[in-house]
Amino acid sequence: MIKKLSIVSLLLAFILVFTACSSGSSGSSSEKKSSTKKTLRIVNDASYPPFETLEKGKMVGFDVDVIKALAKAAGYKYKLENVGWDPVFAELKSKTADMSISAISITEDREKTYDFSNPYYRSINEIMVPKSSKIKSAQDLKGKTVAVQQGTTGQYAVEKVLGKNNPKIKKFKTVNLAIMEMLNHGADAVVADNGVMDYYVKNNPGKNLKTVGDEKTFDGEFYGMMYPKDSKLKATFDKAIKKIIDDGTYSKIYKKWFDKEPDLDKLQANN
Repeated sequence: MIKKLSIVSLLLAFILVFTACSSGSSGSSSEKKSSTKKTLRIVNDASYPPFETLEKGKMVGFDVDVIKALAKAAGYKYKLENVGWDPVFAELKSKTADMSISAISITEDREKTYDFSNPYYRSINEIMVPKSSKIKSAQDLKGKTVAVQQGTTGQYAVEKVLGKNNPKIKKFKTVNLAIMEMLNHGADAVVADNGVMDYYVKNNPGKNLKTVGDEKTFDGEFYGMMYPKDSKLKATFDKAIKKIIDDGTYSKIYKKWFDKEPDLDKLQANN
């Protein structure tokens, strides 16, 4: 009887050890799969507050918070790199980066070369001028010198009013340089996205600036994350955009940076 019990005990012990090993192997396989998931290389131009900028060497902004939330919702780790505006497009075209989030307006011309996510932000170009300026609309820019960031929809919007290659359109590498040109009396106005213009005026009250909107001339735009053509990430991140909108995360981030509720109806109507 003692011998039989010993054999049974040994068999039970073996089964327990085998089961534990099997469970451990399953867990390790899952962990291995998770740890080997690709870390995305995401590039931007961190010179466009409040969307992305550097503060004491740390990248902060609306886009920075949005991509953090989206990556979490999509289940990806990522590395966000400040490479500059023109290099963003070059990196995605050559597929040395996986995607970009950098206040990039979705345009038909850009869609010929790149893929875009569903919209995550609605924007419209706006005019920044000194408070003493008599400029009240885009048409008042005719005959004036206007500073813009090169390669942006702000440049294209001004070109529609003043004409392409007009020497009175001054193009700069960053919007901050365009603003400095106006402050140094080298330009009469700056044209860029309303989020950037409003943020600058609000945070620099001593510079006596104001913004002028003209929705009759300037078309509304939508920002999207940009990918190389035929990227498999688009579908995953489109679902993530919907998720953070539905669970309220997006609205919290929006209010943090713009002090108001987002117009979700207009945003979702284009998703």
